[in-house]
Amino acid sequence: MEPTHSGHPRRWLILGVLVVSLLVVILDTTVLNVALRVIADPRHGLGASQGDLEWAVNSYTLVFAGLLFTWGVLGDRLGRKKILLAGLLLFGLASAGSAYAQTPTQLIWARAVMGIGGAAVLPAVAIGPVVGGLLLEHYWWGSVFLLNVPVVVAGLAAVAILVPDSRDPRPGRLDVPGVLLSIAGLVLLVYGIIDGGEHGFGRPRSWGTLVAGVLILVLFVLVERRIAYPSLDVGLFREPRFSAAVASVGLVFFAAMGSMFFLSFYLQLVRGYSPLGAGLLMTPFAVAQLVFAPRSAAMVRRFGPKAVCAVGLGLVAVAQGALLLVGTQSPIWLVGATFFLQGAGMANVMPPTTESIMSALPREKAGVGSAVANTLRQIAGALGVAVLGAVLAAVYRAGMRDQVAGLPAGVRTAAADSISGTYAAAAHLGTAGHALLAAGDSTFVTAMHAAGLGSVIAALLGLIVVLRWLPSRTAEHPAVPATAAVGTPPDRAELVEV
Repeated sequence: MEPTHSGHPRRWLILGVLVVSLLVVILDTTVLNVALRVIADPRHGLGASQGDLEWAVNSYTLVFAGLLFTWGVLGDRLGRKKILLAGLLLFGLASAGSAYAQTPTQLIWARAVMGIGGAAVLPAVAIGPVVGGLLLEHYWWGSVFLLNVPVVVAGLAAVAILVPDSRDPRPGRLDVPGVLLSIAGLVLLVYGIIDGGEHGFGRPRSWGTLVAGVLILVLFVLVERRIAYPSLDVGLFREPRFSAAVASVGLVFFAAMGSMFFLSFYLQLVRGYSPLGAGLLMTPFAVAQLVFAPRSAAMVRRFGPKAVCAVGLGLVAVAQGALLLVGTQSPIWLVGATFFLQGAGMANVMPPTTESIMSALPREKAGVGSAVANTLRQIAGALGVAVLGAVLAAVYRAGMRDQVAGLPAGVRTAAADSISGTYAAAAHLGTAGHALLAAGDSTFVTAMHAAGLGSVIAALLGLIVVLRWLPSRTAEHPAVPATAAVGTPPDRAELVEV
């Protein structure tokens, strides 16, 4: 008998629709990187402070990460097609709201709603900076969000017509307390970090929210350990291979997202590149991923996950370390090289860690383990923006304190708050603004070096974790024979462990 094929007759068309749906969500995230400087501009944007910009990035990410499991359970219970349609609709409406936001607060809340919709769609690619740059060259800053609307409309129609519905006959239960505790704890933690970076950590508002966030997250872990259907299965972390893989992914995204945040300002303000130019300078990151990611799996088969992941984290550490050499007049190829190295490094971190996660868990828990890793990756990226952004802000303000002492009271605070504020203040000072700009550029590079050092430390910590706990080989990819003669049984051959 010929084998029967149970695949859907339109499965490739359906796959294409789903890929486009995923693309629009991640496209929005990466587009925002090149729009930050324009949003901070009080003349052409919203005059957002650095703290506002950090929240514009993190409000989306934190809500997205906090609701991934909830949307998954709702999809199992109500039907995955219905949840996908609801997520796309909410994402499109919130994108329009973001585009026409009149204040930084409105933008932050609209981005949070986008995170709710995005969590129902779940994404992965990196071409946003160039698209964002092209839009900002010709249109206002809101166009980077409005771009999503026609794609979402087309996606809604295609999903409604082509994608079949499905659901789990035995769905899990919603972990409402876990979701609420996780989001509350993370929001308070990030708020304390950002507020401390802006105003100092000596204020009760800063350290009080940090302490409250940590306590709520501890309570979250305790709750998750005791319920039958947790949002985060903390029991998975008892397996060292799983914990090591998740930690290394989290640390590399902490380093990458944090550095992407401040490099956008460096390229567009300190170096004077347009949004499109800045986006093009970021493309080596995506090119390196396209080149090395498809080859990484073969490298894992040959050398094992530990060796490949260690090399990847080493490259990320080198790339972040190279940022410490970047000054106000450095050759721009150095910046492009750091993006390429970082992309190559991250391309060699994800495949081996994914394999380690899958091999460390029973087959029935593989999906849960992958979801946990993805959630913590998002959280680590948000913390990277918050922590490294706080370092950047604190060092910049300290360095600019004496530089702005002689300015009129009306512009003094804004000029010292962030490099965007410095540029806005300089525009009102005529020729006296040139000296302020030079001081701002120099101080920002110093602050960028301090934040970059944090990225280096995160990457090196990831490297230590990998070398200590990630397996050299897995059951999926055992060690290869070293000198086995032709016809020698594999079990008699000497094995090499990389």
